[in-house]
Amino acid sequence: MNNKTIVVTGGGNGMGREIVLNLLTRGARVAAVDLSEGALSETARLAGEKSSSLSCHVVNITDRTAVEALPAIVIGVHGSVDGIINCAGIIQPFVRISELDYAAIERVMNVNFYGTLYMTKSFLPYLLKRSEAHILNISSMGGFLPVPGQSVYGASKAAVKLFTEGLRSELLDTPVKVTIVFPGAIATNIAANSGAELKSGVTAETASIKMTPAPKAAQIIVDSMENNSYRVLVGPDAKFLDFLYRLAPKFAAEFIYKQMKALL
Repeated sequence: MNNKTIVVTGGGNGMGREIVLNLLTRGARVAAVDLSEGALSETARLAGEKSSSLSCHVVNITDRTAVEALPAIVIGVHGSVDGIINCAGIIQPFVRISELDYAAIERVMNVNFYGTLYMTKSFLPYLLKRSEAHILNISSMGGFLPVPGQSVYGASKAAVKLFTEGLRSELLDTPVKVTIVFPGAIATNIAANSGAELKSGVTAETASIKMTPAPKAAQIIVDSMENNSYRVLVGPDAKFLDFLYRLAPKFAAEFIYKQMKALL
C-alpha cells in the first residue's frame, strides 16, 4: 500500500473508518468517501499527522452522476488512483419481508448494490491504466446464507458477491485484481447509522453476539488486498457458518433462524 492511492467508501464510520486509518499507517494516500461531512472530519482528526495523506469527499454513492465525477476529483488531489474499497453499506430494519416497505427495500439495494456498481464502473477505466490495481468489495455473511429479518439486505450482499466474482473473472488478464470479503458480526454502529433499531430497544451492537473488533476486521481486509486474496471471511462466525452452510444448508438456515427469531 505504500505510496498507493486507495479510495474507501463509508470512510466516515465503523469499519470503513478503520480501513482508512489502517491504510494510512501503511503509507497509502487515501480518499475517504462518505455521506456525512462531520463523520469524515472525525476520521481526519483521528488520522492525526497522517491526515496530510488523506482527502475527504462528501458523496452520496447512490447518485451516479456524483460518483462518475469522483475519479477526476481524486486524481486531481492525489495524482493517480490505484485501488478502491467499497465498504459503504446499510442494513434493513429487523422485520419480515411482509412488513418491509418498498422505500426501505430500494434504499438498501441502492446503497449496497448500486453504490458498489457505480463506484466500480466509474473507477475501472482508470484502474486499467495502472501497472497494478485492485478492487475490493465487501459483501457479508448474510450474502451467502439466509438471515431472517435481513432478507433484502442479504439479497443486496448476494448481488455484490456474484457481481464481484464475475468481475474478477472478466479481469483475469488485466492488471486489476479483485477481492470479495464476507464479514461476520463486526463491532460497529451500523444499525444506528442505518436507522435499524431492534425491538425492545435492543440494537445490533448490544445484542449478545460475539463480534470482531472493527480495527481487527480492517487489518484482515487490508491484508487481503495486499495479498491479492480471492475470497476472505472475517470473523470466527463467518468462517463457522460458511463451513456449516456448505455442509448442511437447511440445518444452517434453521440454526440461524433460532438465533435471530427473538430480534424479529
